[in-house]
Amino acid sequence: MNIYVCIKQVPDTETKIKLNADQNGIDTTGIKWIVSPYDELAIEEALRLRDKNPGSTATVVSAGPVRVVEAMRTALAMGADSAIHVDLPESADNNWVAKSIAGALKKESKFDVIFTGKEAIDDGAAQVSQLVAEYLGIPSVTVVLGTEYLPSGVRCKREIEGGSFEMVEASFPLLIAAQKGLNEPRYASLPNIMKAKKKEVKTLKPSDVGTSEADQKIRYKNFQLPPPKQAGKKISGDPAAQAKELVRLLHEEAKVV
Repeated sequence: MNIYVCIKQVPDTETKIKLNADQNGIDTTGIKWIVSPYDELAIEEALRLRDKNPGSTATVVSAGPVRVVEAMRTALAMGADSAIHVDLPESADNNWVAKSIAGALKKESKFDVIFTGKEAIDDGAAQVSQLVAEYLGIPSVTVVLGTEYLPSGVRCKREIEGGSFEMVEASFPLLIAAQKGLNEPRYASLPNIMKAKKKEVKTLKPSDVGTSEADQKIRYKNFQLPPPKQAGKKISGDPAAQAKELVRLLHEEAKVV
């Protein structure tokens, strides 16, 4: 099987975000970058499927600036066989990214299964996986919690609203977007981290995959950081007095009752 996994490099959740001078994005100086956690689930699922099917390969794909290669090395250290990087600017939107990834995959001889995370934790847009599938003309199943591989395709357990689940069957080739609970991602061992430095990372330009800046549909401006949280209030007195004061504050200050 030819297995591919799409990943995104995102700021670490503990990073303190600052805006750039133009307020059209974040200041990337000094940011610690990581593989988006949902994409780690996708990597793990790709590796497990490869290992169950002798002769299969797992290739990681990402689109973005040169720094994303670091995240791809993480996936290679986890066990992926090779990587494809499409060199796009920092400002590339979801459509340009998805079309570029699809273009890179079309250049490959064949793809059977493509894994992604259900969303990236930086923008939470949950668009790229479905756009990639649309550009490739293949089915996609999102928010997947469980998989059962069949001779002709996959039976997926996916999460829907209200705490319910549904089972969806799709034939190969297809795209699966992973949700938390699908598996437990492995850690990269030191020997594999060293081996990852020697694994192939093929870099493509937008022109190589049939895309250009004209494929960018969205441009952001006037970013604003959330206002600082106000200090909390401590209500003193006996329980009856505290309850009376709490009701007054909710009514007169918070204006919620």
